[in-house]
Amino acid sequence: MLAGLLVNALLSTGTDAVLHATGIYPPVGQPMSDALFGLATAYRVVFGILGFYVTARLAPDRPMRHVLWLGVVGLALSTLGAVATWGKGPEFGPTWYPLLLIATVMPCAWVGGRLGEARLSAARRA
Repeated sequence: MLAGLLVNALLSTGTDAVLHATGIYPPVGQPMSDALFGLATAYRVVFGILGFYVTARLAPDRPMRHVLWLGVVGLALSTLGAVATWGKGPEFGPTWYPLLLIATVMPCAWVGGRLGEARLSAARRA
């Protein structure tokens, strides 16, 4: 599970850093537009699915169980992030952003887990 969490965290924060460094995102601590938060949501969904896929592929058994447990961890972390930043000002983003991150965790877990299971099934058949 740790590998999937790291994949997601490293890719998300790395992409954030690149987008800040290239000027696509404003400097850290400055407000961003809703469109840029939409972009952040989009790649976080993709990276989340990838992290859950990695978790499924590396699971020693019952990959979906590992994925769903990681989903619960992601749900808790997303909720903590929302609570910590709620009402702290525009530099922390619009109120819909952390709610959307919370709402997408478990669907991403399911998709990533199913893709990982499908890949494992295909590898066993080969």
